[in-house]
Amino acid sequence: MSNHKGMAEFLPLNMAVLTVSDSRGLAEDSSGQLLAERVTESGHRLSERSLVPDDIYQIRAVLSDWIARDDIHAVVVTGGTGFTERDNTPQAVTPLFDRQVDGFGELFRQVSVKDIGTSTIQSRAFAGLANNTVIFCMPGSPNACRTGWDEIIVEQIDRRHRPCNFVPHLNIKPQLVSAEMPRPHDPAPLATACAGDRP
Repeated sequence: MSNHKGMAEFLPLNMAVLTVSDSRGLAEDSSGQLLAERVTESGHRLSERSLVPDDIYQIRAVLSDWIARDDIHAVVVTGGTGFTERDNTPQAVTPLFDRQVDGFGELFRQVSVKDIGTSTIQSRAFAGLANNTVIFCMPGSPNACRTGWDEIIVEQIDRRHRPCNFVPHLNIKPQLVSAEMPRPHDPAPLATACAGDRP
């Protein structure tokens, strides 16, 4: 993980964790637990955590509710991204996106090579933006969740990360910032977009 942090203050986000599994309950959900712990250890707030079977419509129902809410800024989904008949997360989630973040899946597979070699091509990890909520979807193993969070997600939901991150794209209400983290001004301007994306 790189250390490209600017001088702006850290801004905690409200986050949700969704596990997609036909075989586990919350008590056995080690991947969801790992992500929930990563969220809070990173200084963010865990607003929701849920587990649903690998059913397209149940996945969409939970995510649609979270996407519609103003108080959830980012969602991390684990499970259902493989190639079996019951791996339905991509089919369930991508229709909800306003914009797809193609680079997340590309980078996830790249950094996974050192752990699982060419088997990384069987991961359909992906991400996107829906109603100004960023959603990251990863495989169901704890190791995959650890890789996705530690190598990619933790930086991209940190507004201090330069040259760009997803925080400027999120639907964060001004009252949330003032209530949770009073700040007279930031010592450095916030990133708005990567240089290559600016008109």
